[in-house]
Amino acid sequence: MPDARPITFLTDYGYDDDFVGVCHAVMARIAPDARVIDLTHGVPRHDVRTGALTLRRALPYATAGVHLAVVDPEVGAERRALALRCMEEDRILVGPDNGLLHLAAQRFGGVAEVVDIARSRYRLEPASATFHGRDIFAPVAAHLAAGAPLADAGDPMEPREIVTLDMPMAFAGEDEVLCHAIAFDRFGNVTLDVEHTELEDTGLRLGHRVLVDDREAVYATTFADVPPGELLLYEDAYRTLSIAVNRGSAKDVLGLEVDAEIRIQPL
Repeated sequence: MPDARPITFLTDYGYDDDFVGVCHAVMARIAPDARVIDLTHGVPRHDVRTGALTLRRALPYATAGVHLAVVDPEVGAERRALALRCMEEDRILVGPDNGLLHLAAQRFGGVAEVVDIARSRYRLEPASATFHGRDIFAPVAAHLAAGAPLADAGDPMEPREIVTLDMPMAFAGEDEVLCHAIAFDRFGNVTLDVEHTELEDTGLRLGHRVLVDDREAVYATTFADVPPGELLLYEDAYRTLSIAVNRGSAKDVLGLEVDAEIRIQPL
């Protein structure tokens, strides 16, 4: 039997209850040799989009394996449960069909194969109506990590049938970048919907000043490149364009909400 594949695990469960621990216990019983790596269990409650964005940016740093994600506000309702194989790197994503897996699948070339696992042969019985993380997603992920074929885990679906995530679209041109505030971290740094490869044809140059809407900022490498309290544009640790205030909150200074449009122009 081949070695078990690693499992990454992301949820909005937090750590106050036993949810994360019991999912670990289920996976350990089925695939004791599979290493489970907790990406985060601090996704804001029911925030599918933040979960999807986190999964997309984190998975390139993880070994290709089985990637379990559960942010599931419609648990027990009409939404489907999925296990899918990406086109690239033989990565398998497991989770609810609510858009949570969509951005990560795009990162790895799209969906090559997908099955509906709601009635999987690998689910625990009796399956709870409200804890599919324990009874459906975790056991299916563990069986797949242990070497079970994806086709055996559920009923086949067409990749085009899965739920996608509706995201705003950025425009990166030579004279301006029109983008959106898609996420905020606890420091008030603002993640924009522009990735490194999209910056090549813009007029943004490191060390030069830019306009962020009507405020001047520096396109810098790190926070300390500007004085405390000053605004900067930079690529974050995931090479995504972001805005920060050195020792402050760009979210508060700019008064931004999710999906706010931002115009960036080189000076």
